[in-house]
Amino acid sequence: MVAVNGKVALVTGGRRGLGSALVDELLSRGARTVYSTGREAYSDTRDRVIGHRLEVRDDASVAALADVASDVDIVINNAGILLPGSLLTGSLDDVTTTFDINVFGPLRVTRAFAPVLAVNGGGAVVNVHSVLSWLGGSGAYGASKAAIWSMTNSLRAELKPQGTQVLGVHVGFIDTEMVARIALPKISPAEVARKIADALEAGASEVLVDDVTAEVKKRLSGPVEDLIFELAH
Repeated sequence: MVAVNGKVALVTGGRRGLGSALVDELLSRGARTVYSTGREAYSDTRDRVIGHRLEVRDDASVAALADVASDVDIVINNAGILLPGSLLTGSLDDVTTTFDINVFGPLRVTRAFAPVLAVNGGGAVVNVHSVLSWLGGSGAYGASKAAIWSMTNSLRAELKPQGTQVLGVHVGFIDTEMVARIALPKISPAEVARKIADALEAGASEVLVDDVTAEVKKRLSGPVEDLIFELAH
């Protein structure tokens, strides 16, 4: 259980979308400082926000951030990418990029900050998954989210001895630029950020943000044929 008030947080991909909403939510709950990253250097005019360039595919970039942000208590791995395409016929480079950003990126950040969190009392790691972690049919994106779900579960066990809370976030479609062209109901980034912060402060290991996510998780005990996402529906 990690109370946000007075803590220092890191939000990767914090410049826009859900990341921006998470920065706002952390500030509203009294975070002392929020490091907010983007792939390009940028500044934020708010006193408690420190903008920092981060390329999650680059070990040196991640290490440099860990050196600067040595006071962090909460790490939120939010940065991600969606490159649509078939696993069979789409660009293999796109598949590789998707996994490098959505899976290995959070792992790099967590590995770099685990010692920081240990020194600072344990803290927390939050990984943003997706309802598509459990559904086939969304190409490399869904496969990468399934991978980070599994990775989060293993990291939870590995980080437990140092007292680090690990929270996995499962959510459907969020009303951001990433899925603007998908004509399905969406949840606001602000609501998602609020529910993530609530779960963090409650000491949860997992949060199912919306009803569709809770419903899909129930299907995991049923036939695998029911675990398909089809946009046409």
